[in-house]
Amino acid sequence: MHSHITISTWTAAVLATITALSFDACADEKQPLSFTDFLIKHKGALPVPVVITEPAVGYGFGLGLLFFSGPIGESGATDSTGQPANRGPPNVTALGGLYTQNGTWAVAAAHFHTWGDDRFRYLGAVAKVDAHLDYFGLSGQPRAYTLLGAGLLQQFLARIGNSRWYAGVRYVFFDASSNFAGGVVPTEVRNFQKDQRIGAGSLIVDYDSRDNIFYPGSGSFAELESQFARTGFGGTQNYIPFYAQPYVDLRGVQKGRYQDRNAISIEAELRWDLTPRWRVLGFTGAGKAYGRLESFSQAHDVQSVGVGFRYLIARKLGVSIGIDIAHSKDQTAFYVQVGSAWR
Repeated sequence: MHSHITISTWTAAVLATITALSFDACADEKQPLSFTDFLIKHKGALPVPVVITEPAVGYGFGLGLLFFSGPIGESGATDSTGQPANRGPPNVTALGGLYTQNGTWAVAAAHFHTWGDDRFRYLGAVAKVDAHLDYFGLSGQPRAYTLLGAGLLQQFLARIGNSRWYAGVRYVFFDASSNFAGGVVPTEVRNFQKDQRIGAGSLIVDYDSRDNIFYPGSGSFAELESQFARTGFGGTQNYIPFYAQPYVDLRGVQKGRYQDRNAISIEAELRWDLTPRWRVLGFTGAGKAYGRLESFSQAHDVQSVGVGFRYLIARKLGVSIGIDIAHSKDQTAFYVQVGSAWR
């Protein structure tokens, strides 16, 4: 069993300054860019270019396709501001792939679905990956390794009464082969196995009062997860291997750079509305990883800071796109974002 705690603080709204063409066939010339009718009524796909600048894998490019359906598409009712009266999240199907300069590639498919006026939520995904990564460990020096495998995610949540609370289960399976460069395994990597399966079941409790799952303007989201990796769930061993242990997850910090049995991170974001569609934001965060390699007091304190913008491309869906630029010690990275950076 391990823990990974992330605390996210929502504060008010966003910035940016750019003009756009209107792609709405029925809109007047002053109507801003919006894909909502195309995405929902005509079953169109939202193409999402993925420009990869993650320090862990280098520069790269990917492409995702998002398909929307469900509650918003089935109801034409709107409130006084023109927003949909039914604020339940839409159903989303996603397909995508990516490739980076160090040879890392991945393909994936996922589906998110709700029933009963958002009383039940389902999330499923499959993926295949060939990743070229670094393990840092106690030395703090990168040790190159490759990870080739295929995985499955299944999750089901049910609302508790009429509250904002949800409870349910999550299952993760990953069948992978890993290799360290030169065949030299770091001494702190215990019980190393080249071929290994992860089978993990989780009990989950969520609190979700967000007005939109993609890029909220108000509300809160929190999740408590107890995860158990067991052979009974299809795993090779009753533990999580080195590459799947928790790490400090902040914009501007290399994925897996600070990793241990436990990880805690906190990030706050302040957003300003420039127009109903354009927003700018600033954010900062801190965290540390601890537990086996280093104690809490010995572990490095990690900080990051950054700025970004969003454009509300599909108003009724609440889908925004934009860019974040973030900096931490000795690292700067930018990210093309669809909605919020907090997942």
